[in-house]
Order: sequence, then structure tokens, then C-alpha cells
Amino acid sequence: MAADSADTTSANTTSADARNADAETADTDSASSTGSATNAPAPQVWPSLRARDARALIRFLSEAFGFEEVVAYGEGEFVAHAELAWPEGGGIMLGSDRPTPEGGEPWPGGPGTFTAYVVTADPDALHARAVAAGARITTAPFDTEYGSRDFAAADPEGNHWYFGTYPGAPRPSAG
Repeated sequence: MAADSADTTSANTTSADARNADAETADTDSASSTGSATNAPAPQVWPSLRARDARALIRFLSEAFGFEEVVAYGEGEFVAHAELAWPEGGGIMLGSDRPTPEGGEPWPGGPGTFTAYVVTADPDALHARAVAAGARITTAPFDTEYGSRDFAAADPEGNHWYFGTYPGAPRPSAG
């Protein structure tokens, strides 16, 4: 979707430089609180989705789950490309559903077909926030057999969001 943004004539953006400075500060703060520098790279894998009403979905994901809009390119209700940051790391890209360009392959997942697992330190507080914002909870908070605390919700487009404390298995060290 990033290539789609070149077609737009106006943009609603926040300063990338300010975001990068904030990220560097966060890395420094994180390093000082843990005693070692993590220097986590910027996200290089961006889950992406299309929406029937992208602007409404951006508002919902921000209010219900706490995603932060970084950029949204487009005019009126059309969103050519948007990025939402997850405050605990990573993010997603999304845009308005649109016809397939001539000669191109159709977008593989239509609106409402996206699924993601999002790591959060406090799923119970996030669940309460989602409920207060009117999210449809599909699975109430529960403890998994592998030590995670999880819940699931659906957004107004029908996408499914799973939130929990499981950060993934440790990666093998390079050697």
C-alpha cells in the first residue's frame, strides 16, 4: 500500500522527525530502565488491511484499542495509505478498499478479513477500554495454558483483533 500514496494530492501527516526523536527517546528510556540498550529496529513487517470506511476504522482503532495515527494520505473519506503505531511497538498500514488497477491482481483480503495478535502488557485494562468504546468482544479475558492473558474483539469492519501478553518465543541467538 505504500506505493499507493504517491497518487494522492493532499496529506494529513504528523512530523516523521518528531516521531523518530520520540522513538529514540523511548529506546533510551527503555534501555535505562532495564540496564541494557535494546536498540530495537523500526518495524519492517507491516500487517496491512483494506476498509470500507477507512477513516472510521482509524478512529475506532485509536479510541477502542489505543493505536496512534502516524499518517493518513488521501482526500475526503478516501484513504490511499495510513499508518497506525501500536504504542508498545510495531504498527499496521491500512487504506480504503478500491478497484484493482488494470493488469493488477486483486487485493487478497477484502474488508473485514484481517486477523492480528497484538502484544500488550495489560490486556485487562485494554479490554475495559475496548468495552467502553463499544468494541464487540468475541472472547472475554482468559489465561492460556502457555502463560498469556488474552482477549479478542472485532472492529466495525469485521476484522478480528486478539490481544495478550504472549510476546512470542525467544529467538535463537546468531552464532
